[in-house]
Amino acid sequence: MLIVHVFAHVKPDSIEAFRQASVENARHSVKEPGVARFDVIQQADDPSRFVLVEVYRTPEAPAAHKETPHYQAWRDAVASMMAEPRASVKYANVFPADPHW
Repeated sequence: MLIVHVFAHVKPDSIEAFRQASVENARHSVKEPGVARFDVIQQADDPSRFVLVEVYRTPEAPAAHKETPHYQAWRDAVASMMAEPRASVKYANVFPADPHW
């Protein structure tokens, strides 16, 4: 498994629009065969900060995700909403181990 955390800091006036666009993207993303999980989480003490928790089944799955129409629509829709550029960190799964990997 490959886990990616995408950190997004959005402009205060874009919080709800970002949230809606991200949930729509996540709804489609979880249907991709290479996606095991796709969470949209919002920071409790600063609602302008979000983390997308993306769990991929293979190392190739993130690239395939970025080729989908729903990802590209999300990317374009949220570009002007960012208070600063998005950042991401990749993680390797340690526990629980995925028996299908």
